[in-house]
Amino acid sequence: MLKTSIYSSFIFFLVISFIACRDNRNAGISTKKADSLENNIPKIDRYNANYQMMAVKGNDTALTTFKKKYTAAQQHIILALNRVDFTNFNRIDSIVIPDSVWSDINSYSPFPLQIEALDSVPKMVFFAYPIQAFAAYEHGHLVRWGPSSMGSKIHPTKTGLAFTNWKAEEHVSTADDEWLLRWNFNIHNKEGIGWHQYTMPGYPASHSCLRLLENDARWLYDWADEWIVEKNQHVLAEGTPVLVFGTYDYEGMKPWLKLAEDPKANEIAEKDLLNELKPNLEKIAEEQHKREQVIASQQDSVGQGS
Repeated sequence: MLKTSIYSSFIFFLVISFIACRDNRNAGISTKKADSLENNIPKIDRYNANYQMMAVKGNDTALTTFKKKYTAAQQHIILALNRVDFTNFNRIDSIVIPDSVWSDINSYSPFPLQIEALDSVPKMVFFAYPIQAFAAYEHGHLVRWGPSSMGSKIHPTKTGLAFTNWKAEEHVSTADDEWLLRWNFNIHNKEGIGWHQYTMPGYPASHSCLRLLENDARWLYDWADEWIVEKNQHVLAEGTPVLVFGTYDYEGMKPWLKLAEDPKANEIAEKDLLNELKPNLEKIAEEQHKREQVIASQQDSVGQGS
């Protein structure tokens, strides 16, 4: 009886110890996630005022007036809102300008600041065809958004779920060897489709890729995760999930110009993004789990080898 009692007490101690260790480990993970969110998630104040239209075409002093009236930082914000760079400024008809130009472009985000369905997803990128823009999320919190020039009518960008794979600071396009793509991050390996820095003309003009301003391309290049492959190029785990969705009205008014009439014209509601996400959440979770397992296995191998 004494042996049985001692054995039972020993088993009880092991169970209690396991539960305590498990709870401590989970608490550690939660604390780590909380610390990460605290450090990485920007505080975003929404811009809730109006916009005005400024004519560019036929206005010889438009560029001069624009540069005199706004600081370099403000110019960047305004150009980003119009999906255009300085190279193409004089080629567009009009630009839309917020009544108050704040310093943080995230304040003008058309994307929701939070998506609860992505709470357990470390990183996620959206590219919205209808408004030519991208958004990056960490655990469901918006960390950055910006303009994009996606596929033209003749060469549309492939929609649906993809995952980042390889990247290169400079990459020569497979479509034209005269196109040098900087901060290139591929999302469709066989098709050669990815995001990168390239000229932004104020409309979807890409040869199926996802054009970005240089500061956004560089940021995403450093932020997103590459796939994990073996030496024989066998894919062990995918990179960051990317969802390209929607369609663009090539014949209609540029969506951002509609802000002059309705400041909320470009807004994408959380429920709308959730509708795009729902068919893909299982795949995202599956690939995330696979990646975590591969990373854990590699870390174990390194630890055993040291």
